[in-house]
Amino acid sequence: MKPRRQAAVLEIVQREPIRSQEQLRRRLRSRGFDVTQATLSRDIRELGLLKGGADRAYRPAAPVAVSPSAVVLFERAMSEYLSRVDRVQQLVMLRTGPGQAPLLGVALDRAQLPEVVGTVAGDDTILVVAPDVRRARTLERRLRELSSQ
Repeated sequence: MKPRRQAAVLEIVQREPIRSQEQLRRRLRSRGFDVTQATLSRDIRELGLLKGGADRAYRPAAPVAVSPSAVVLFERAMSEYLSRVDRVQQLVMLRTGPGQAPLLGVALDRAQLPEVVGTVAGDDTILVVAPDVRRARTLERRLRELSSQ
């Protein structure tokens, strides 16, 4: 339930300006998630959402530098969410459970791995683009090791 809820939080704040926890709570309720203020505060903190910009809306924090905690969170997310890794040329496809791809995608982006040019996350799938085939192979091996595949 938590991964799906947090994925919904990320999707909501990326689609529209959300300026208060109450506004976010109402949007979540309309999607079938009835959460308390304490749960919502915890989700906001765990997802690294910040209020800012001209509209003072919630948005994901821009990564400045890779912190050791980002790598630890990435490794934990890999072991918890990743179910399958496939590679075609310099593209690596990651499979997760329903609603878990956005969370794993955020953790992957924050880890700023040198083999990753970019990611695109859906509900249960993440497409990872590597600069070339050699680095895609390296990434594939690394991800398999972290997921215990």
